[in-house]
Amino acid sequence: MTFASTTVTLDEYLQGWLINIKASKSKNTWLSNEQLIRNHVIPLLGKVKLKDLSPDKIQSFYNHLMATNVGTYTIIKIHIMLHSALEQSVKVGLSTRNATNGAMPPKPPTKEMDILEESQVSQMLVASRGGRLDSLLQLTVATGMRQMELLGLKWTDLDWIKKTLRVERQLERSTVYKVHFVQPKTNHGRRTLALGDQTMAALRRQYNHQNEERTVAGNRWIENGLIFTTKVGTSINSRNLLRDFKLLLQKAGLPSIRFHDLRHTAASLMLNHNISVIVVSRRLGHAKPSITLDVYGHLFPSFQAEAAQQIDDFITPVELHTLNQLHTTVHEMQISAIKSQPAYPDPPYIAK
Repeated sequence: MTFASTTVTLDEYLQGWLINIKASKSKNTWLSNEQLIRNHVIPLLGKVKLKDLSPDKIQSFYNHLMATNVGTYTIIKIHIMLHSALEQSVKVGLSTRNATNGAMPPKPPTKEMDILEESQVSQMLVASRGGRLDSLLQLTVATGMRQMELLGLKWTDLDWIKKTLRVERQLERSTVYKVHFVQPKTNHGRRTLALGDQTMAALRRQYNHQNEERTVAGNRWIENGLIFTTKVGTSINSRNLLRDFKLLLQKAGLPSIRFHDLRHTAASLMLNHNISVIVVSRRLGHAKPSITLDVYGHLFPSFQAEAAQQIDDFITPVELHTLNQLHTTVHEMQISAIKSQPAYPDPPYIAK
């Protein structure tokens, strides 16, 4: 460790770290890290020298954030960000250890998934028919796509002949309300989804409806090639989408859920109709089926009654005399069947 490394403060180190990671992080991720550092880390730990950081100082920092009602998820994000930053300081020789390793951030609260039942999904789709959410909701429950994946879809991603849809990008809206597109975070997020006839029909309705809106908008229309747009062709604001979605649920007499819960609903529908976990995982864009099982494993108890009866049938003991009787009965049935067969004449003589 050099003399310079013994004098650098956490504030100075994190400012340099932000500069170094800017090219490798998405705009939203970088802005989020910068905001967490500026609003939470610097005011309390900024003047602490990097060499003096210890697990107990980090723990006291987390405890203070919890005591001042900073959200649990915000503290978890701070922990992840600090761990990454300090891990790099160890690699470059500015620290001898990562002080976050000995600290414990709060655990995220357990949140039950709000999943619509099959009849409620039908109720929702009936209520949306003919409205702006018609095709969007149909596609969501048919595929389980994420909201920003849906809003980033372009008509060029759709193959009308093969009935497939490519997920190539997702909409990303920064904190300053500027819109741009980014690739899915993992290779598995980039996927091709097969679509059914009803979903293809819904997209055809969307195509025709968008052409009508393009005509009405005239010069105000801004062409982005997106499947789901505002009335002037621009990308849909997620807050506006949530507002319209909540109003639709209220109109249909359905419970108020998050838009993201439609993804959980889609997974539930697929699993409860015995679609294999591997297929469900690929449609959802999970990296591995194990992730699907971790997230949705609680849905499988609905199959336990059936499984229990099947297992009982497999292992039910059979008395030996019962087996002998069964064998005798089967043998007698076979002899009887042979005797009852009609007699056929010998084949005619064929001269050689």
